[in-house]
Amino acid sequence: MVEHPFSFAISPALTLTDVAERKIIRRVSDLRRYFADTESLESMIKDGDPVAYEVLDIPRPEREGELISGLSILYPGLVGAEYFMTKGHFHAVRGTSELYYCLAGSGLLLMENEQGEWKTEALTPGRVVYVAPGWAHRSVNTGTDERLITFFVYPANAGHDYLTIEQRGFRKRVVNDNGTPRLVDGGADSQSVVSRLVGTPGSNQAPEKSELKTQ
Repeated sequence: MVEHPFSFAISPALTLTDVAERKIIRRVSDLRRYFADTESLESMIKDGDPVAYEVLDIPRPEREGELISGLSILYPGLVGAEYFMTKGHFHAVRGTSELYYCLAGSGLLLMENEQGEWKTEALTPGRVVYVAPGWAHRSVNTGTDERLITFFVYPANAGHDYLTIEQRGFRKRVVNDNGTPRLVDGGADSQSVVSRLVGTPGSNQAPEKSELKTQ
């Protein structure tokens, strides 16, 4: 592993070059506990289990002072009426933050903290989103035919807490409502809400950023 300054490029094809990279692939079957419409999810898995997203990053020692950076590539698609999304996570070290820079596509970053606050920010090319310490975050691709690609940077010692989100979910979901992305509550009744919207056409529109919300 390189222990001195180095550089790398993000190619026109939006991949990392000039550096050794680590690649993680998540298929829809890896998100069984995340999407509300389980019937549509299982049908999609039987029909080929498409890739939902990929993560390319540059491995660094997981210690304070180091940074991990890379690309998140989230494919377009719907599970029922719910847009393709990442699993979402807190940082295991809650006092660490993260930065996202959108390179392509349209979508949003859904965020929430353990005090009951939640917030969304639009992801469009050239837009930067700062995820403050203590906030869980999840990317959502609201486009119909374009990948949502973001460059991210976070402290190498941050770690990932996926279990908290897997067990309790996010407070909000993003669904396709007649071609327009809409936020719905992520509670116990979200499956029925998502199921009612199945079959609506997609949209390339990213929701505008919202004000801070609490509940």
